[in-house]
Amino acid sequence: MSERRRLIDLAYRLLGSLADAEDAVQETYARWYAMSPRQQAAIASPGAWLTKVAGRVCLDVLRSARARRERYVGQWIPEPLPGPPDPADRRTGAAADPADRVTLDESVNMAFLVVLDSMTPAERVAFVLHDVFRYPFADVADIVGRTPAACRQLASSARRRLSAARPPASPPTPPERRAALVRDFKRAWEAKDLGALIALLDPAAVATGDGGGLASAEPRPVHGGEQVARYFTGLAHRASGLAVTERTVNGQPGLVAHADGRTVTVIAFDVAGDRITRVWAVRNPDKLRSWTAN
Repeated sequence: MSERRRLIDLAYRLLGSLADAEDAVQETYARWYAMSPRQQAAIASPGAWLTKVAGRVCLDVLRSARARRERYVGQWIPEPLPGPPDPADRRTGAAADPADRVTLDESVNMAFLVVLDSMTPAERVAFVLHDVFRYPFADVADIVGRTPAACRQLASSARRRLSAARPPASPPTPPERRAALVRDFKRAWEAKDLGALIALLDPAAVATGDGGGLASAEPRPVHGGEQVARYFTGLAHRASGLAVTERTVNGQPGLVAHADGRTVTVIAFDVAGDRITRVWAVRNPDKLRSWTAN
């Protein structure tokens, strides 16, 4: 059971969903406990066995997810992962925070997960196992069911996808500057200040919403900084009683909107230089269960 957190870490990055990750790990343990004690004792490295099985379970889920995505209503965004709340917000006996189960680093930020989702299932598994978790290609090959050389090519293809999705080389934005941009976005949004929002957004900014057919969301991405600013200003005029708070989303500064005590939207951002380049708003309630529990 000491392997559980590492398996959740792996499965979340492979699937982009905490709920699916926990199901995959549960299935992995079900297969372990289905074996007899003699069969378990014959396994030299239980951790390696669990990783191999979890990787294969996730690969099967990714393959079946392609068919599910074709039926998905609107845009699909990975399930947002909450960071730890402020200590003052913790309650005795509260449910375990998802951030206590998944290690937060650059490989869970929303921009990274969105690019991972554009990969083929085999590319994603090979890349995450090798480049993120540092498994040798011989082990990756055993999980993916291809030769080490083929897995090397899969990881290389995945890296090209990541490079193509990144903006032109520029100095990384310091964490405090990212937080300030998100804070300024929140204030401008609450003030319905169109000019201030436009100034914060890159001219080529893109906003994407995910309602999954269960909550209202723009069916297609909104392109252009001014158009994104106008869209959010319109939302502010239409939404009454919406409370917006700053919160860590997938390890980065983000925003959470509440209505009538319920979490209704989680917003993640990507930043380049001094401008916001991407906005992802998750409204599908099925993807906000971890936030409701928090």
